[in-house]
Amino acid sequence: MNKYDVAIIGGGILGTSISYWLSTLYDLKVCVIEKEDDVAKHTSSRNTGVVHSPFYLDPSKRKISSVSSLISHDLWEIFAKKKSLPWFEVGTIEVASDEHQHKTLEKYLKWSKQNGIPDDQIALLDSNELLKKEPNLHAYSGLYCSRDVSTDYGVFTRELHKESEKHGTEFLFNKDVLDVNDDSEAEITFSDNSTLTAKFMINCSGGNSLDIAKKCNLAKQYDDLHFRGEYWVSDKIHADLVKTNIYTVARFPEFPFLDPHWIKRADGTTEIGPNAVPVATPETYEGYTGELNVAVAKIREIFGGNVRRLLTNRSFLSMLSKEFLSSISKTKMVHRVQQFIPKVQPEYFTRHGTAGIRTPVISPKGEFVKDILEIVGKNSFHIVNYNSPGATGAPAYSAFIVKTLQDKGFLDYPQKPKESFWDFDEIIDLF
Repeated sequence: MNKYDVAIIGGGILGTSISYWLSTLYDLKVCVIEKEDDVAKHTSSRNTGVVHSPFYLDPSKRKISSVSSLISHDLWEIFAKKKSLPWFEVGTIEVASDEHQHKTLEKYLKWSKQNGIPDDQIALLDSNELLKKEPNLHAYSGLYCSRDVSTDYGVFTRELHKESEKHGTEFLFNKDVLDVNDDSEAEITFSDNSTLTAKFMINCSGGNSLDIAKKCNLAKQYDDLHFRGEYWVSDKIHADLVKTNIYTVARFPEFPFLDPHWIKRADGTTEIGPNAVPVATPETYEGYTGELNVAVAKIREIFGGNVRRLLTNRSFLSMLSKEFLSSISKTKMVHRVQQFIPKVQPEYFTRHGTAGIRTPVISPKGEFVKDILEIVGKNSFHIVNYNSPGATGAPAYSAFIVKTLQDKGFLDYPQKPKESFWDFDEIIDLF
């Protein structure tokens, strides 16, 4: 049986970032457990690739996420330049369709200042100013943030994997976690019946993180849902109708789903989307059920837990029905985008883009949990509900997690720092 000082479950951008900090700060035996054959096979590669500025995050309710996003912009830029990785400063405009939504943008402008976004990088534009910026963009107003970037987080994660491995982290691929016990130490059993133990375990397994936490008898009061977001890719001729990322003020602000947006990808393509299709697993990128036994278990969970309360919410049901319609109709999706880019037509979008899964956590009250859940076990730490802008904030947030574990006494080892392109102490001081 292999034994480690720290075992990290999840080889996405967060797990890989945490492994980088641990391998840079300590001489420990650290492993990253990943059920696929490489890092970043799921959400870390299946997102919009936007380095988000935290103008839309409430600084009082989502302070750590907003600080992480602000700090990480510069960290990712340093990394991209050192490694010659994609870094395209395209900017983002969040548009309002009427005076009511304009009030939301005014609120966001105040939040942006509180969250530390420089004044010269964000501006509230009226309809005429929007037309000067983007002649094909029609809206009541828009909040323009020039610092937003398009990149490829899958590429970032794979490069970070190399650095972490160089510093001594062992990456264990094709290891699907079957069971976990963290009573006296962390003992992890895999689907092939092999096992490993660790003095401490960090669970950051994305859409599977709540299930892993429950195996440690934690977070049992929560449930989750999986929603697939689908996109359509514009043909090359029409890809630059608008040259900036466009987001819209959400029609359903109480639910964590963005309305359709226009995304400029790092590879030069343009996509519109997403919708929100309920699926059975965090890996159901096509169809609706995935494996039948998993689907049946999820349906039982839905009708026996917190999700049942959510399904009595009329606003949620209205959102779900409208999003589902757009998931099965390209024309419906395009019509929604026409509300702010009137020139787009269904025939401009000839193929599906990348589908990704978002897994919101549901509280006992039947409400979506808005922020990250950090749950402490006996010999484990669980990061649950790590959704957007998770990839943006990963390098700073992972440093914050390592500092949290230090303060709690879980990393009581002498530090032996190695050369790093990021400064751990400087990052922590910014929190």
